[in-house]
Amino acid sequence: MDLALSTDPKKSLQETYAPDNICFGCGPANPKGLRIRSFAVGEAPDAELVCEFHAEKSHEAFAGVVNGGILCTLMDCHGNWAAAYFLMRRDALSSLPSTVTADLEVKLKRPTASNEPLHLSARVISAQADRAVVDVSVRSGEKITATCRGTFVSVQPGHPAYHRW
Repeated sequence: MDLALSTDPKKSLQETYAPDNICFGCGPANPKGLRIRSFAVGEAPDAELVCEFHAEKSHEAFAGVVNGGILCTLMDCHGNWAAAYFLMRRDALSSLPSTVTADLEVKLKRPTASNEPLHLSARVISAQADRAVVDVSVRSGEKITATCRGTFVSVQPGHPAYHRW
């Protein structure tokens, strides 16, 4: 794989690097999952990851408002992809490292409307050899409705998530 070329602009990172992934939040192969689609914007490794998500009625906590757990899942998965993509690009790896969530601090700032697209943004704010700290936000309309900061760690052989992609 030529790391100078990001991905097919029509294919998300998930579809490009993990088409068989069954994760509830980001797995393209999970027909009952959220199936987020993350795209890199800008120059790697400092690229921002963006995602547009359309909530369904089954994602609501109550009429017209997205469930907080769904928002957490969206931010967790999108942040994890930001970390994995950053580590792959920074280290010029030929494949995506297997990363997992070590911690996640979520702030639900206001109700998130379910009747308009949600815009997610994720950016790595610091990194060490095997981990990255990522800030993620959800915007609904003109307002940021939820944020999180997460630490995502690259796991080694023997961990259940190793090479789950």
